[in-house]
Amino acid sequence: MVRLLAAVCAVSLLVPAAPSVVAQSRLPALGETASDDLSVGSERRLGDQIMRDIRRDPDYLDDPVLLEYLQSLWDPLVTAARQRGDIGPDLEQRFAWEAFLVRDRSVNAFALPGGYVGVHLGLIAMTSTRDELASVLAHELTHVTQRHIARSMANSARQSLIGLAGIILGMIAASRSTRMDGANALITGGQAVAVQGQLNFSRDAEREADRIGFSVLTQAGFAPGGMAAMFEKLEHNSRLNDSGGFPYLRTHPLNAERIGEARSRLGATSAAAPVGVLAHTAAQARARVLMDARIESLRRWQALDAPAGAPAAERLMAGYASALASTLLRDWSRADTALQLAQGAARGDARAQRDVALLQAQSLLARGDTERAGEALKPFAKADGQPSSRAVMLLSAQVAMARDKPTLQRAAEELQTWTTLHPQDATVWSQLGRAWEKLDQPLRALRAEAESRIALGDLIGGVDRLRAGQRLARTSRSVDFIEASVIDARLKEIEAQARRREAEDRQREG
Repeated sequence: MVRLLAAVCAVSLLVPAAPSVVAQSRLPALGETASDDLSVGSERRLGDQIMRDIRRDPDYLDDPVLLEYLQSLWDPLVTAARQRGDIGPDLEQRFAWEAFLVRDRSVNAFALPGGYVGVHLGLIAMTSTRDELASVLAHELTHVTQRHIARSMANSARQSLIGLAGIILGMIAASRSTRMDGANALITGGQAVAVQGQLNFSRDAEREADRIGFSVLTQAGFAPGGMAAMFEKLEHNSRLNDSGGFPYLRTHPLNAERIGEARSRLGATSAAAPVGVLAHTAAQARARVLMDARIESLRRWQALDAPAGAPAAERLMAGYASALASTLLRDWSRADTALQLAQGAARGDARAQRDVALLQAQSLLARGDTERAGEALKPFAKADGQPSSRAVMLLSAQVAMARDKPTLQRAAEELQTWTTLHPQDATVWSQLGRAWEKLDQPLRALRAEAESRIALGDLIGGVDRLRAGQRLARTSRSVDFIEASVIDARLKEIEAQARRREAEDRQREG
């Protein structure tokens, strides 16, 4: 951690403060300077470079259930920003527009170059409503749409794009060199301090993100009070906690003016009744358990209970957290008891009932009871029998691994279709590789394993698997010629990509 903090200090010295930016809802004049110094394509490449390291870090979390909830908030915000005209054709096509999860207890969220927004589990765990969480996402999304990152970078004319990437990736390497939990990557506790301390958004940029973010939030259908409530919660908790658990406030400092403006905006909007309260409670409970996997922490959550007369949200929180912790501890009896509590609390709320059912399927799969896990997932298949979401698809694929070959074949085809639409989904590629292997399709399995590694940024590992596929195709008596051709083409493509990356690394080091 000392090395990480030293790297953060070095960045704060190397990169000057961002210039003052006139608050506005559209970019034009100010954006021209940013574009001259850091084009949309260059910003995306920088973001991809940072994300390659983040995705390989143990604290990068692809939890399909929790990520699906985050996506249910993120997608309407991106749609609203697009409808408002904040996302022009160039940004629409070139940026990633991806929200991702970080396994960290601190309260934090951050924007990265190229349209990536990270969310710490600690932030989800401390928010009381979906509107509070959505307000933070709307704020970070606005940093992206208004190109505050590019503006900040453009302030330092003497720093090239590659030099800037080198600084950020140098912090990653420095933090990993300690081999300590919590300091093994850029995205752990000090992540946003490192990246956004380097970006150093100005006060005007923060006000602009508040103002435009508020409009995006309300247009997306979230309660307008979410932003003011979130500010008040952050202000209150930061006064009570000075142990470094709120890095968001170090990169997005609150002041009386910002809080006052957030409150004043409520006067111009109509109040909206809170929705999705129990679904958010389930996400909150899941984040609280997953953000700290130490045995003692899991046992504390396992012991959580609520009296029969407690409000539904309190009972759901206790039941869900205890069931998930018990599942991770492999205490099946306690997990079943807690699941019953959660199911009773979620009754009447379709989304919350679904979340509890997915947890039940997860718990049953962990103990090898694929029959009952499949029954728990049945209500969430569409009319054509296809899974209704990525989370359901992945859980169903795990169930299919224990079923007959026709069932597994259908599951593999569903996964294959998904990868066609989402070629960067490493988790689905990995599951697909296991499915093809069990279906005695070794060439397809090797290709899927390669794509999983490539999606995580491990080009060397991807090339290794693709070459193994080539060798298999040459020696096998029965060859899938189409798959062999795909492997040949992908190998050439990835080898060329690896050479370009090596050249960039040499240029940065030089």
